[in-house]
Amino acid sequence: MEPILELLDGKWMLLLLFELFNGTQRFGELRRKLQPISPKTLTDRLRLLEEKGIVTRTLYPGVPLHVEYELTESGKGLQPIFEAMWTWTQEYGASLRKEAEEAVE
Repeated sequence: MEPILELLDGKWMLLLLFELFNGTQRFGELRRKLQPISPKTLTDRLRLLEEKGIVTRTLYPGVPLHVEYELTESGKGLQPIFEAMWTWTQEYGASLRKEAEEAVE
């Protein structure tokens, strides 16, 4: 469990991976979809995912230069985990939100 928890621990990581499940994305697309993430934070998260073998980075030379990010087979293997989290959230998320709101009051 430790490797996956370390990977998903960082802020923005879950949302970033969720966006990449939709297919290959350019840096600018990811940045727009993840507002208000900073370019530095997005770069750091993408580099970490690349180092871990979860994402591939493809550089296309030319003008303008652009970079695309895509999940590797290992990265795509995370999708069932996200589907399970989504299912759990649909079933239990509302009651947790309600409990949190009541605790604040």
